[in-house]
Amino acid sequence: MTPTSRLIYDERLTAPKSWWAIATLFGLSTAAIFMPYGLIAALIALAIGTCLAATYVSAQGSTRIRVTEDTLYVADARIPLSALGQPEVLQGEEARAWRTYKADLRAFMVMRSFIPGAVRVEVLDPGDPTPYLYLSTRMPDQLAKAIGR
Repeated sequence: MTPTSRLIYDERLTAPKSWWAIATLFGLSTAAIFMPYGLIAALIALAIGTCLAATYVSAQGSTRIRVTEDTLYVADARIPLSALGQPEVLQGEEARAWRTYKADLRAFMVMRSFIPGAVRVEVLDPGDPTPYLYLSTRMPDQLAKAIGR
């Protein structure tokens, strides 16, 4: 992001809190498996198992969606807003349909199964083979408004 561009929208697709509890339970399960080998082995397994599970959960929640006055930033992608069409807000069954049987393999998709809403935006650039963007978001109306400015 350039220092002169004004941030219009910013969202981090964080993992649900229940996933962190599951990561802790994974560590405890790993410790229970290694308990017959002694307390030290169980503690080491607890630390390693919890760290591995927490790393996975953290990676799932590290994606950001940002919109400035002229650019959409999604994960590592930078897309000028001038190359995008009008955004379409997707909720419930329609969002699921575009994630599954309506999906195009060439589309740029940032999907999170734990986020029910999404925004679909056509790519207007004739030189880009990507037909559309599919972005999971907790605030589809606000994201669509930011992209459609």
